[in-house]
Amino acid sequence: MKLEHLERAFESIGARLRVEAPARSRGASSGYSLDIGHDRHGQFFALRGDDVSLAEVEFSLLHKHKENRHLLLLVKNEDSKRKDRFLCGHDEREWFVAAVPSNASTVVQAKEALKPAPVREAQARKNLNARQANTRNNAAFRRQGEWFFVPVEKPLVVDPKLILRHEPISRGGGSKPHLVEQLYRTGGEVVYVHQQHPRGLTQKQYDNLLLRRPAAKSWPWRQMRRNPGVYARGSIRHADHATIVLHDWHQVLMNEEHRAPSRSNLAFLD
Repeated sequence: MKLEHLERAFESIGARLRVEAPARSRGASSGYSLDIGHDRHGQFFALRGDDVSLAEVEFSLLHKHKENRHLLLLVKNEDSKRKDRFLCGHDEREWFVAAVPSNASTVVQAKEALKPAPVREAQARKNLNARQANTRNNAAFRRQGEWFFVPVEKPLVVDPKLILRHEPISRGGGSKPHLVEQLYRTGGEVVYVHQQHPRGLTQKQYDNLLLRRPAAKSWPWRQMRRNPGVYARGSIRHADHATIVLHDWHQVLMNEEHRAPSRSNLAFLD
């Protein structure tokens, strides 16, 4: 698909697409990147890359929902044989772009692929139809941006002293956090987090680092838990989304975008 045809596809869902020179500080690993830009007219989708890198990839429109302002974009790289899919659309107040971790060919399939397994299982238990499952508030879950909140069906034993108040949750990498009124974590693996190791080091990795670099012990480390059970109650706030209120404990789950190889081609962080 030629870029002018791609621009018209975005126009059909009420969006703008602009091709720009790459932002060097946020450049993607595969020669191009997708982002949400801003100018005096509002938001737009920014496709960034130089003439050479953009010539190496082919863009195709797989599917669109004009009424819901969503489209599914396929990007093929003949050299690497990669076929990346991106869901682009409007969610509540803002435009977004998400890397899709599957071979989805429709907008609905892409949305389902972004849901974690516990969310899809909850949908099945509640016998939701496709229309119900595509809402942000239904019997199976509440959704705010990339976060899903699934009601806890079995009693959750919570130590009141371990409930965190007004706790931020974030997928990292500079994304704007969602603020949770009450958050409770249980289980998970202890990791040591530092700006040089933002994904965290296990105890063994941390000990090995100190053997190689004893001075690292004085670095400002944060001890956190990787993959804990996370539960939320009360209000969930974010600047780009309407506040939701959970009257009972809900399991907190992030969408599956991080599993998509094409995630490295996104500069967008909400």
